[in-house]
Amino acid sequence: MAVTMDGPSSNLRKRKSNGNLNSDNILNGKSTALLKINAMPTEHGQEMDKKLDEHQSYEFGGPVGVTAMMVGFPLLMYYLWICLWFYRGKFVYPTSVDDIRPFLNKMGQHIYEGAYPTKFAWVTYCGLTAIQLIFAQFMPGLTQNGLPVPSLGYKALPYQCNALYSWYATLLLAYGLHKTGIYRLPWIIENYGPIMTVALIVSFSVSILIDVCGRLFHYGGKPMRLSGNVIYDHFMGITLNPRLGRIDLKMFAEVRVPWVLLFLISLSGVVKQYEELGRVSYNMWHMLLATGLYINACAKGEHMIPQTWDMFHEKFGWMLIFWNMAGVPFTYCYPVIYMARAPPSTYEFPLWGNIAMFVTLVTFYYIFDCSMAQKSNFKMHQQGEHNPRKAFPVLYGSDLKNPTYIQTKHGNKLLTGGLWRYARKINYTADWIQACTWGLTAGFNTPITMFYPIFFLAVLTHRCGRDFAKCSVKYGEDWDEYCKVVRWKFIPYIY
Repeated sequence: MAVTMDGPSSNLRKRKSNGNLNSDNILNGKSTALLKINAMPTEHGQEMDKKLDEHQSYEFGGPVGVTAMMVGFPLLMYYLWICLWFYRGKFVYPTSVDDIRPFLNKMGQHIYEGAYPTKFAWVTYCGLTAIQLIFAQFMPGLTQNGLPVPSLGYKALPYQCNALYSWYATLLLAYGLHKTGIYRLPWIIENYGPIMTVALIVSFSVSILIDVCGRLFHYGGKPMRLSGNVIYDHFMGITLNPRLGRIDLKMFAEVRVPWVLLFLISLSGVVKQYEELGRVSYNMWHMLLATGLYINACAKGEHMIPQTWDMFHEKFGWMLIFWNMAGVPFTYCYPVIYMARAPPSTYEFPLWGNIAMFVTLVTFYYIFDCSMAQKSNFKMHQQGEHNPRKAFPVLYGSDLKNPTYIQTKHGNKLLTGGLWRYARKINYTADWIQACTWGLTAGFNTPITMFYPIFFLAVLTHRCGRDFAKCSVKYGEDWDEYCKVVRWKFIPYIY
């Protein structure tokens, strides 16, 4: 019987299920499963977890699909950069069969002249990564236990969460380097191409290193969910939890490199525009605000990341390494690249447009940040590992009191209260609408600046399908019941 609760002990309503639970406590909704560190789920839950920790089917189009992505994404990033950097967002292509070879030679020349990995680029990218590693190792912070990991016998791994102090220290360091002239902020965007090339080289190198060490030395744990296809397994990852000292590399790659660098690229665009024009357009300010809100949300809520699917289930392969270390910072910033090389008159909005952009951003930032906090806080409460923080901004309603939920035979509880009563992926919806405001900052001059929301929509749609399929296996009839309670996937009352 699945039970929807209003708090830890009072029943709201009970719904019949054909499954049998392990104890009366589970049956009456008073389960303590997963309420303590290293607690075991029910026997039924353990069986479902074993299924999810086995390779069942290919994703992303299998070996052919992932090979196409590993080859195609870097080429696409170079092509879109060339179009923005040299042709102000215009798509360029060969005009005839005879023009194909000259066209490719021209593209190669653009890359050689504008994106060659210079010493400056290596120092910039590797220096920033090294600084973030040092901060992650030595900055003060709190230790947060993650969810019990099935492959580790339901051991909960500790995560050192000091991204907030690292973020503040990065801001101070960037300011100091700029003011002293040691490293001026406009240099980042002026050397965008070379730095991107270094990021591509580093991301591929790191993914190969992690792969080899995982296979040979079980670095990050025992290899798991392997398909037997070398390329596909390299894409998805070999092991779950590679660490460097007390630094979890997966969480480091997800927070410290991509969003910090993306913010610095936006800040570089703001400073460059001010130095060239004597003013900064609202559109450029909007990108700075948007990327600043995002990295600040990641930093202040870092202790909630160990409760997420990426930390709990996703392996550390090419997919996560490449996209975090190269894809995110060098594709989500396309509006900044365009605005830095085009006159503001081509993309600025009237006052009402700026107000609409601002209100939309802050509204859906609130929904995104608050919904993520609600679910993570709920999980931490259930695990007995809740560590409240007062990091700015503390959002009203981010920590639910006596929320409703559905008790599952697995032992977990599915949240149905707060913002999560409106849609199963309400955070995805808010995240995507924020992304739309990012893309719109560069106006309607080229679809390239809308790459982030277009690509992100495809990612979220695919991710939603993956998540729902895995939840269906994990929770069975309880998931069906949950879908009846929370009817909508993305948009409340619509879809």
